[in-house]
Amino acid sequence: MAEDPSKCIKEFWAELPRADEDFLGSIRDWKNVQIAIDDDTVWLKGFTEEQAISADIQQLPNCMLYELREGLLFKKAALVPSKKMRTALLWSPIDKALRLTFPASNQNYFGISEKVQVRLKPGTEEYAAIALLSTITEIKESIPVQPSFKLEKIEWTVIDSRALFLGTPLLSLPGKTYWTKDGHLLPTGFDFEFKNLSTLLQQKYNEELDKWLLWNENGTYLPIKKENFRQLSVSSFRLTEKTKEWI
Repeated sequence: MAEDPSKCIKEFWAELPRADEDFLGSIRDWKNVQIAIDDDTVWLKGFTEEQAISADIQQLPNCMLYELREGLLFKKAALVPSKKMRTALLWSPIDKALRLTFPASNQNYFGISEKVQVRLKPGTEEYAAIALLSTITEIKESIPVQPSFKLEKIEWTVIDSRALFLGTPLLSLPGKTYWTKDGHLLPTGFDFEFKNLSTLLQQKYNEELDKWLLWNENGTYLPIKKENFRQLSVSSFRLTEKTKEWI
């Protein structure tokens, strides 16, 4: 008689000290994982086999991963169980149990220390860039020679000595590119560490949805009012040159 395939499915548990609970934010968006608290210990279960061997788990401090077999918890490759499966635990989905909190924050312009612990990390998916941040002194000779049909598809605004261009296709100019997510402008190739954080940040920092939030890789952001953008043209660019002095 063939063996029941369901019996071959591995079930993984993990435990770590409650003092290290804050580090679980890196796996908060794993909706399949369940969490329970037992005195000074945090218990986790429901990992897929891929999650169980991922760097996200390996980097959790003081985390011990187990495989559950017949009610006993075995460490990786161990032949002897380490402990019995804990019972009478109150389990909850990790994304619901770990609540995100936001302490008071300043406006957090580039270069100003952020009080909210928001981190960006290299993303696993590629998205088309829709914004370009360029230093005006590097591009001021290039804008006047751009075809007008390319300029009319772009909006722009000035940030100190830089120009932020918004629209597609982007101009072929030197600078830093961004993609958009829920009203955020994120550096190309990066995403929020916690993927479900973007809408919460919009609710806190952009309740009226009247701004773009331009992010830097170190987790700082710059709010830019959408009303400050205007259609790009050679005349609008030259007029800005006359009214501002570029360093």
